[in-house]
Amino acid sequence: MTQAHVGLAVALEQFAPAEALRHAALAEQHGFRGSMAADHYQPWVPQQGEASFVWSMLAALGERTTGDLGTGVACPSFRMHPAMVAQAAATVEALYPGRMWLGLGSGEALNEHMFGAYWPEAPERITMMFEAIELIQKLFTGKDVKHDGRYFKFHKTRLWTMPEVAPPIYVATAGPITAKRTGATVDGIITVAAPEAKVAGVLEKFAEGARSVGKDPDTMPKLLQIHLSWAPTDEEAMANAMAEWPNGGMKFPKQDIRSPYDFEQMAQLVRPEDFTGRMVISSDPDQHRAEIQKFLDLGIDRVYLHNVGRNQEQWMEVFGSEVLPKLTR
Repeated sequence: MTQAHVGLAVALEQFAPAEALRHAALAEQHGFRGSMAADHYQPWVPQQGEASFVWSMLAALGERTTGDLGTGVACPSFRMHPAMVAQAAATVEALYPGRMWLGLGSGEALNEHMFGAYWPEAPERITMMFEAIELIQKLFTGKDVKHDGRYFKFHKTRLWTMPEVAPPIYVATAGPITAKRTGATVDGIITVAAPEAKVAGVLEKFAEGARSVGKDPDTMPKLLQIHLSWAPTDEEAMANAMAEWPNGGMKFPKQDIRSPYDFEQMAQLVRPEDFTGRMVISSDPDQHRAEIQKFLDLGIDRVYLHNVGRNQEQWMEVFGSEVLPKLTR
């Protein structure tokens, strides 16, 4: 057994750019080994207050840290053409060789709808994402590319700035059908904390898809993002969750909700018990350790943690000494 790879999910929705960078550097000092940053155009609720541009932040994170860097996640289908996503990821990897990974998803209305196009149903968004991935993979060959697909067109050219090795592509999904296609199509998977049986099922479908095209799923990265709330008391941990991350207690799909102000109204209905089974809210570091460890035992390779409160420095210090050293894989 070896010590687990645990990184920081940098909270770009909650902290201004300079503060988020400081948190990532501090996290590395406390034993966190990488940075995942989400591509948000808006926060979930107005209280969170921020939404900096993920590609600017990844370049800056590369200067301030030494671990892996990735989008957790970016959508290549609406706000940014897939060719632009490919160019951005290739540039970050060229700056920081061996560190960049490209996490992709099918998008949420919160971040994508404001650009005016029709917002399609989930199956169509997933189809769009996989076509976008096809174009990105073509561009990552470094050769001249043209593409004339159902959703995207691209006239012949190449990525003129290419790293020696293209960044790996991971798809974020919690659904079995997309997980199977992910295993067959890209280099790895990103999923979120959920009941063990659900995560195990997603990983099995991913493995099934990988084996269907002759890949070994045991060698393919499997990433997990965990939202949690730790504070010195249980009461403070719950207050942080209710104020800063009420979306974590919403037991319904959120991909079609368009405004932080709509989420704010829905948050009025969230009660402490709604977080049960969805997010650990506790002052006990060992309770958090046990929750993280169970996913590592399922076969997750890398975990990225997001403490939802504003108490980032205090949390990093506690987890750096009492949680991270005890996590094994």
